Amino acid sequence: IKFSESKGSEITKNIILKPDIKELKTVKVVNKQTQLNNAQSVGIIDVASLPTVSMNFEAVLKTLPGVSTNNELSSQYSVRGGNFDENLIYVNDIEISRPILIRNGQQEGLSFINPDFVSSARFSAGGFNARYNDKLSSVLDVRYNKPDSNEYILTAGLMGISATAKKSFKNSHLLLGFRRKDNRNILATQDTRGSYRPSFNDLQALYQHNFSSKFSINTLLNFNSGSFRLVPESRETQFGTINTPIRLKVDYEGQEIDDYYTYGGAVTGLFNPNKDVSIKWINSYFEIAEREKFDIDGNYVFEEIDSDYGGGGFGPVRKNRGLGSYYSYARNSLNSTIASTELKVEQRVGKHDFTYGARFEQAKFVDKMNEYSYIDSAGYILPSSTNSFTFENAIFSNNNLKINSISAYLQDSYAISSKTDIQFGARVNYNDLSGEVLVSPRLLMLYRPEEYKLWRFTAGIYRQAPSYRSIRGLDGSLFLNQKAQRSYNVSAGYDVAFTGLGTRLKFTSEVYYKYADRMIPYTIDNVRIKYLATEIAKGHTYGADFSLGGELVKDLMSFFRVSFLSANQDVIGDSYVKRDANGQNQTIYPGYLKRPTDQRVNFSMFFQDRLFNSPTYKVHLNLLYGSRLPIGSPQIATYTDDFSIPAYRRIDIGFSNDFLDMQAVKKPQFLSKYFSSVVAYAEVFNLLNINNTVSYLWLKDVNNVSYGIPNYLTGRQLNFKLVFKLKGN
Repeated sequence: IKFSESKGSEITKNIILKPDIKELKTVKVVNKQTQLNNAQSVGIIDVASLPTVSMNFEAVLKTLPGVSTNNELSSQYSVRGGNFDENLIYVNDIEISRPILIRNGQQEGLSFINPDFVSSARFSAGGFNARYNDKLSSVLDVRYNKPDSNEYILTAGLMGISATAKKSFKNSHLLLGFRRKDNRNILATQDTRGSYRPSFNDLQALYQHNFSSKFSINTLLNFNSGSFRLVPESRETQFGTINTPIRLKVDYEGQEIDDYYTYGGAVTGLFNPNKDVSIKWINSYFEIAEREKFDIDGNYVFEEIDSDYGGGGFGPVRKNRGLGSYYSYARNSLNSTIASTELKVEQRVGKHDFTYGARFEQAKFVDKMNEYSYIDSAGYILPSSTNSFTFENAIFSNNNLKINSISAYLQDSYAISSKTDIQFGARVNYNDLSGEVLVSPRLLMLYRPEEYKLWRFTAGIYRQAPSYRSIRGLDGSLFLNQKAQRSYNVSAGYDVAFTGLGTRLKFTSEVYYKYADRMIPYTIDNVRIKYLATEIAKGHTYGADFSLGGELVKDLMSFFRVSFLSANQDVIGDSYVKRDANGQNQTIYPGYLKRPTDQRVNFSMFFQDRLFNSPTYKVHLNLLYGSRLPIGSPQIATYTDDFSIPAYRRIDIGFSNDFLDMQAVKKPQFLSKYFSSVVAYAEVFNLLNINNTVSYLWLKDVNNVSYGIPNYLTGRQLNFKLVFKLKGN
């Protein structure tokens, strides 16, 4: 702008700027370090919107490829034919342990992970690298938030409350969170009627202070308590076939009292001497105290109902099939103490990214078990001798055990070319229980033929050292000669991102094969794993996982996945005697049979949408399907497990409205002054009110015939909650 005026005069110019739009070249950011890991990211934003009964972060895992589920009350999960004990969980590189005594999902409270703290999470369904510990199935790696501003979150609903504070200081930050869960309304939808009094609490804090740009200390503290009280009154369950419906009626006396406490923490020192080296020293200590007490007497009657009754529904009783009683008693306690120290180093040398470290852990267990049950279907109990009675499932034990273990690992990641990366590592583990030196080599290769395509290949030997749960037999005694389980795993995967349905989509697929030449067989009752500690089995698992995800609606992710698997095992040396057609005894070796986790098909869909004319109103639909699971009577050998739990089918739906959404036409002035977000949720759990079976109660009639009465999970239930995010200062 050029002008010339005399000194001291005022000049006014009206200037109009014309827009000049220029499109910049696309910038592509590819995190190869994240790609060089056979794991997938977990959508953190989607966790808050997922309608779930458990209120735990792990609920989102049940929508991921390779994960099997048949229990909405539990945060436990099975991955590619493995059991619950074969999964690793890390929070900020700290390995997390779980209680052992819990026998059903309604006793489970809040898991360790606080969803409001999570900034990122990755999940591997197999083929994970050597930096993770020795387990057979999966890894969940969670990272907590490092806030750069203040934020406060308050959640209140019919099932509980939570409060979270995130504070950022000049050289430090603080996370503080409290959660409380009370799901008695959900539990009351089950067949067993009575007084449910669950109470679950979790208090967690994380503080990190940065002493300099190179050195900081991180402290994580946790106290978790769970209390479950049940005074059962009655139960009525209908089962059988359409032509022969049977009804079980039970009247109860007694109560159940369960308490679970976890407390402890970890201190982590982080040192970065230069841009190529990162050192972590992690020290953790956790105690888990578990108490289980129940004394319950049930008087039951079997009734065959007239299915031809014309009045609609089931008619009057056609005949009485028998009556009886069963009694369950337990006074169990288990105290676990787990202390560890671990050094982790990440170092870049030229084109190589090295990761190495060592860990020492000491675990102590004090276990007291006094448990038994019996069934009386004839009106009296016969003693096994003139002076004593024999109870079923009797366990009387008193165990003290200490296990020391030391492990080390080394891993190298290297780019062979611009399209090919390779990662090779190995773990070495020793524990004084089995006395074995376990070596586990692991390999990962990635190939990117094109920009949005990725091929993956993994191979490795995975071992799992004996744990306290696996060496404890059905009678409570410890089998101290148990050796580590071993599995040889290979997998191949293909990922591709493409444009479809008007948006960017990502398709992920993986096929895998696992052969185990040493396994510890087990049975599963609800969520309780019972190891056959003195037995050894071999087995194989193979399958394929497929998933498709993307923003079908802007800013709302949706996922579809389907998984197929076959899991079989052969208990070495097992046999039984059977009479042939000529009346001669014949020894039968059953060979390979289905594993308890052989769930052939799993399908899940998490779909999100919004109203076109009112975009602040959203819908969140979660659909789960898991095919049948093999099971058998606890009184019969496992080779007769030709019975099965029916397929798990469940639909949960949630509706939400963010009053302060950016697309809101009118925002309440009072709310916008103090809050950055206010979201109201209305949820319907088990929308179709499907009776899903989680296990069976085995009872006998007067003719000593055993019946498997299904234990159904929760029915349809409404839930409401509000989530407030306050503006930070």
